[in-house]
Amino acid sequence: MDEWTGRQRPPDARVASPAVALPSQVGVPPLPAWLVPRPRLTDRLARGVLGPLTVVVGPVGAGKSALAVEWAHTHKPPGPVAWVTCDGAEEEPDVFWSRVPTALREAGVDLPPFPDVLQPETELPGAVVREAVARETGVRAASVRDAVVREAAAREEAVRDAVVREAAVREAVVREAPAGDEDVPHGDPEGDPGAERPLLVASLAAALAARKEPVVLVLDDFQPETGSPVARGTARLLRHAGPVLRLVVLSRRDPPLHLHRHRLAGELTELRTADLAFDDRETAALLAQHGVEVSRSAVSTLRERADGWAAGLRLAAMSMAEHPHPERFVAQFAGDDEAVVSYLVEEVLDGQSPEMRRLLVATSVLDHLNAELATELAGKEAGAQFPALVEHNSFLQYAGRGWYRCHRMFTDVLRVRLRHEAPDLIPGLHRRAAVWLGEQGLLAEAVRHALSAGDRRYAGRLVVHQLAIGDVLALTDARLPGELMRPPLADTLPPAQSPDAECALVAAAVALRRGEEPVCAEALELADKLLAELPPDESDRIARCRLTHAVIRMARDRCRDPQAARLAAADAEQLFARMPHGLPAGRPELKALALSIRGRAELREGTLKAAEASLTAGLKAAGTAGSGVLRRECLAELALLEVLRGRFRVADELAGHALRAPRPAGSPDDPSPAALHVVRAWVCLARYESARARNELALARSALRVAPDPFVAGVGSLVAQLLCALEGGAPPSPEAVAALPDSADWLAEDLRRPVRQACAASVCAARVHTLRASGTDGRALPPGTGEQDDRPPVEQLSAREYDVLRRLAQMMTTEEIAADLYLSVNTVKTHLKGVYRKLAVTRRSAAVRRARELELL
Repeated sequence: MDEWTGRQRPPDARVASPAVALPSQVGVPPLPAWLVPRPRLTDRLARGVLGPLTVVVGPVGAGKSALAVEWAHTHKPPGPVAWVTCDGAEEEPDVFWSRVPTALREAGVDLPPFPDVLQPETELPGAVVREAVARETGVRAASVRDAVVREAAAREEAVRDAVVREAAVREAVVREAPAGDEDVPHGDPEGDPGAERPLLVASLAAALAARKEPVVLVLDDFQPETGSPVARGTARLLRHAGPVLRLVVLSRRDPPLHLHRHRLAGELTELRTADLAFDDRETAALLAQHGVEVSRSAVSTLRERADGWAAGLRLAAMSMAEHPHPERFVAQFAGDDEAVVSYLVEEVLDGQSPEMRRLLVATSVLDHLNAELATELAGKEAGAQFPALVEHNSFLQYAGRGWYRCHRMFTDVLRVRLRHEAPDLIPGLHRRAAVWLGEQGLLAEAVRHALSAGDRRYAGRLVVHQLAIGDVLALTDARLPGELMRPPLADTLPPAQSPDAECALVAAAVALRRGEEPVCAEALELADKLLAELPPDESDRIARCRLTHAVIRMARDRCRDPQAARLAAADAEQLFARMPHGLPAGRPELKALALSIRGRAELREGTLKAAEASLTAGLKAAGTAGSGVLRRECLAELALLEVLRGRFRVADELAGHALRAPRPAGSPDDPSPAALHVVRAWVCLARYESARARNELALARSALRVAPDPFVAGVGSLVAQLLCALEGGAPPSPEAVAALPDSADWLAEDLRRPVRQACAASVCAARVHTLRASGTDGRALPPGTGEQDDRPPVEQLSAREYDVLRRLAQMMTTEEIAADLYLSVNTVKTHLKGVYRKLAVTRRSAAVRRARELELL
């Protein structure tokens, strides 16, 4: 009733519940001219009424009644439609059971006369009771009329007979109902005008069950309490009326009609708050009714701000119709709009108990809440109302795992009330929320509430204590509140607070992410000073701060000072062992950063096998962390390693994977682009694609200006020299090629031999491409050209070859693979040959290693 009448009057007007006036509360309301057509929902409603029960549950103003009215007028119902507008939670049983038969009769359903529900049933003539029972059991009406005549002279005996009959019906209902059924009436209804009417319900159910055509009964604003006479009687009516009765319930909360039973039986159709939310098309149609025309983006913004809530959109449209700049109004529209506040306070908030109101207002600072968090903020007495809040308030939507999300506009209204009624409580509520969320490991939300409480020191402690500095440095895809990223340190604390070590460390990370290295160095120096002042008994806190300090230095020095970054990585690896068990494993991005820096250093020192192991482990850790930037770095260094070995095709594939790896926005200077361009330049050189090679070298030089790397610059210079030698006319001699690495002072001694071989291999590969391009047959290559990796591109493995390869990686023998795949040994050997050929290898171990390099495993 509240929704329907609210649509016919201004939304902020109160609609008084009329007295018991049955005709005004029954019958399908007329179709209003302002109704927004919603065929996507009316079609679902039309399918729902083909079953026994359909519930439409949503908050006040969600459009439940309008939807049902549109369906009733625009679709062909399966039978007569009886409409009862209830009195919500204040529904009286006598009034309700008077309206239901009246509505059915007005819909054209032929019903016999029923007992007067306004009189105690024990005062009814026994013959009337017999007539009701007779109708239920199928006795002919003529026999019943004869019984009425015969008993007219014995009124006193008839009354006693009525009592006996009522007891018999009650006993029959109890016997029929399953054990523990909440629908079974309790107590003696005699003298209780609010008691359930079992005879009336039984007679009505029998009359409906005798029909051949279905009947649709719509109960609008149906909100009885669980176990109430109205709830029990309606559930019994639905159960005993057989397949004829199609019940449609419109309510602000789940009706107490054993929904779980109907849901399990597949007999329930549900439309809830999320379903009732307006989409962009419907929002635009609503605005057009008020003569408002705005852009599509403005329509989307308005719909998102209102969370699709019909009443909120209607209120906004009414205001926009009178606003000189509708698009500007959309940008400012929120739940603090005066019309929205008045409507929701009057329709929802004013009707709550003091404890429920306290719970709603106190938890309005949250975006998501559960029972424990609500109790933490509102106190035990108000928190005890949380189950009732979940049950009775459809503005609260289930988000999974015990968490709920409050409707955006209702949250805004509650926050307005909190600011007006108790502004001094807001910081404390945010602080308690931050502490509770931090203890649960929900870092981003905890930091947001700490910042909302004005406590940046506690926000910094949360970040450092959970080793989440990688999130600040953009080493992961996780997003912390933007307010945390405010530099410099002097601006991050209110005057009443002095910085602590954690706050200084977070400020250093923020400055590094913004590219302000002097500020970063200043903050790190302050953090060192504050750490020295901490008491020795805070060893765990000191260790976490030291580890955070080392991570920031690794991120800062990995480009500009590889040796300093290597020392910082060594410090970090030592501090990992001092952390509580499992904590470093929960932050794999820190391990990935340390391993990538170690691998970079080992590569430049010439220990290629150690570098490959470190970078491969770092790649795996980066994948676990979901860190695109670290995965990209590890792949770029592995590609550089392979190109220095002369394995150009593998290097090209790794570079391709690196370029496809996502890079988080706002990450620090990325050293990978320069290495990748140099790798691709050398690959192009081996293919004798001079123009592409020179273009890649130009891109590498540009990247090196952003993130200098002397080693990568040296490799790029070597490629440029090789390119000049090849383009000089006569092919360069092996001696001239070998002399190029020997003159490079940036090369470690252990790297000279593999780089020499790589140079010779690239020159030979370029000559082969030249000969093929000129149509000359390939000739034997001159001796001393070193290792060459001019293998054909990897072909796509078949599904069976991939199965064999996976078992090969598990160290299974040929016989074991054959048994596991139900193949013959010879068939497995054939697949193995195909795998070796496509991966361009000759051994099992080489096949597995190459497959892992190509991320096939």
